[in-house]
Amino acid sequence: MKVAIGGPLKLGFRPWVEGLENIPAEGPAILASNHLSFSDSFFLPAVLDRKVTFIAKAEYFTTPGVKGKLTAAFFKGVGQLPVDRSGSRGAGEAAIKSGIEVLERGELFGIYPEGTRSPDGRLYRGKPGGLARVALATGAPVLPVAMIDTEKIQPPGKVLPKLMRPGIRIGKPLDFGRYQGMEHDRFVLRALTDEVMYEIMKLSGQEYVDMYATAAKRQIADAAKAEAKAEKEAKAEKEAKAEKEAKAEREAMAEKEAKAEKEAKENKGGGVERPAS
Repeated sequence: MKVAIGGPLKLGFRPWVEGLENIPAEGPAILASNHLSFSDSFFLPAVLDRKVTFIAKAEYFTTPGVKGKLTAAFFKGVGQLPVDRSGSRGAGEAAIKSGIEVLERGELFGIYPEGTRSPDGRLYRGKPGGLARVALATGAPVLPVAMIDTEKIQPPGKVLPKLMRPGIRIGKPLDFGRYQGMEHDRFVLRALTDEVMYEIMKLSGQEYVDMYATAAKRQIADAAKAEAKAEKEAKAEKEAKAEKEAKAEREAMAEKEAKAEKEAKENKGGGVERPAS
């Protein structure tokens, strides 16, 4: 996949990279990245010599049919791990377990602390569960990563990608050994996650928003629905007003025609007779 996908990506988009020297030549490490685009999971592995394993929803691997098999083969080829979200605690526990297994094999594990793609290009609050618990359970160093301009390559609604140079900045590894054994302390999980997000913010230059991206997406969706509803109501009101005005105009025209017809009848049959000479 590095040859089939990574080569064309590097040749076509020519991504620039800073901080490659921070990637360890061997041994486990966590790459904690901001998330701007679906392509983030392809550009980052493409510029690295080592394999990076991300997690993906299990539906990508279990869809039936030819298309489903091709999709599953593709995601397996690019190093994605299926995460079954049907368990009692959903994707969170499955993601943590998968991350620990990858790191215990001495490999690189990629994770997006925001939990989902940014809806507007800003950096959102990191979720404290996955990243922090995997880091504390394994003792693996955390490398903050900033993806830059990947959301501009293929904005929502665009079929063909725009040829431009995205960027990748890889920060120095962060050691959280001081928190070892405290993986059940929610304040520690929050502090570790916030520290990583701060480093990502410095690398990316993004505006930071102290709320979860999932909540922001709900707000944006609700605002879009409210706007669509308001536009629909305004359109209906405008159409009703236009219909009312048209009706009034028709009634006025009918009244005018009736009056003219009445006057014509009166003039035709009701003239005054002249006296005979």
